[in-house]
Amino acid sequence: MTDDAVLVEVDGPVGQITINRPETLNALDVPTCLALEKALDRLEADDTVRVIVVTGAGRAFVAGGDIGDLNSRLGLAHYREFGEEIHRVFRRFETCDKPTIAAVNGFALGGGTELLLCLDIRILSDKARLGLPEITLGIFPGAGGTQRMIRQVPLCRAKELMFTGDHIPAAEAVAIGLANRVVPHDELMAETRALAAKIAEKSPLTLKLLKRTIGDGADMALPSALRHEQATISLVMDSRDAHEGCSAFLEKRKARFEGA
Repeated sequence: MTDDAVLVEVDGPVGQITINRPETLNALDVPTCLALEKALDRLEADDTVRVIVVTGAGRAFVAGGDIGDLNSRLGLAHYREFGEEIHRVFRRFETCDKPTIAAVNGFALGGGTELLLCLDIRILSDKARLGLPEITLGIFPGAGGTQRMIRQVPLCRAKELMFTGDHIPAAEAVAIGLANRVVPHDELMAETRALAAKIAEKSPLTLKLLKRTIGDGADMALPSALRHEQATISLVMDSRDAHEGCSAFLEKRKARFEGA
């Protein structure tokens, strides 16, 4: 599938979504959000794809929202149109049953950081810059950033980033827990693909239920979350993959997971 705004590639068990508006530093508008959703739909429906990588074309991952587009709207139109679409699409990425990896190749600002907050694992080029600079425009993060950021980094640091609008380098993003690691720019995609391939060797059924257990449990009180985990791991134990994994360990061979 090819779209002017988004490219989709499938290489064995790894699917890749590339935001492809380099002339705007991959700024997000409604058509781009809809193209992202269409790309995710395709890769989620493809049973051969076990891991999804998200990256950007050119110098940016996503440099933010399309400011001209935002400036053309008043509040109610923004709420009904751009706000409604981007919240739905980002939530789709956040709740995707397949593991997702961000390969952050450059600027990830505003909506770019907000998209990154929805993805499971974040690998940063040493050229990456992250931040939520909306305050400098007289607005604030409106695609989930105010809520996801405070749940993923220390509250005081989240507030500083949003109150100042400062950009931070890749190493600092890792230091505050916003990303997993930094790699040399020229090695970004190779490192990301190697990690994706490693995860893709695991049971897709177990990964799906693991992701759901983590996501659901994060919104529960601990006693309820522990009960949820107990119930879900019991479902996993009914799968052929669980017994294949245990048998492979006992027989000293590599497991062959089929997702059942």
